[in-house]
Amino acid sequence: MKRTLKLIAASLFVGAVLLMPSKALAQKIGHINSSEIVALMPERDKAIEELQKFGKELSETQNSMRADLQTKISEYQEKSATWSDAIKKTKEEELTNLNQRIEQFNHTAEQDFASRQEALLGPVMKKAQEAINKVAKAEGFSYIIDTSSGALVYIDEATTTNILPLVKKELGIPASKTQPTQFNNN
Repeated sequence: MKRTLKLIAASLFVGAVLLMPSKALAQKIGHINSSEIVALMPERDKAIEELQKFGKELSETQNSMRADLQTKISEYQEKSATWSDAIKKTKEEELTNLNQRIEQFNHTAEQDFASRQEALLGPVMKKAQEAINKVAKAEGFSYIIDTSSGALVYIDEATTTNILPLVKKELGIPASKTQPTQFNNN
C-alpha cells in the first residue's frame, strides 16, 4: 500500500514537471562586453582625462630627476680627474643616492598611479555593474555572461541576448555612441 502511494506520488510529481509551462523551465541568458560598456560611459572619459593629467605630472617629475642625474654624471665625468678623493667620494655618494631616490620615486609613482586609477575607474565600473544587474532583473535574465573576459569560447547569438543596448539606455548613453572617446597624450 505504501509502495503504491509512493508510486502514485512520484507519477504525479513527474507529470506536474512535464506539464509545467516551458517558460518556467527555460532560462533566459544574455551577454555583454562589460569593457565595451565602461568604455562608452562619459564618467570613464573624465576619469581617463584625470589619469592622463596625473600620469603626465609623474612623468615630468621623473624626467626632471633623470635630467638632474645626467647633469651630475656629466659633471663627474668631466671633473673627476681634477678632484680630490674626498670630493670624488662625496660626488659618488650623491650620484648613488640620487639614483636610489629615482628608483624609489618610480616605485611609489607606479603605486600612486594604480591607486588613482582604482579610485577613478572603480566607481565607473561599479555603476556599469549596477546597470547590468538592473537590466538583467527587469528583463528576467537568469544569467548574464561577460564576453570581455576572453574565457568564452562560443556564444550562440540565436539563443542569447546581447544586453549592451539595454544597458546603454539604462546609463543614458546614446544608441549612436559605438566608440569610446579617444584621448591624445599631450
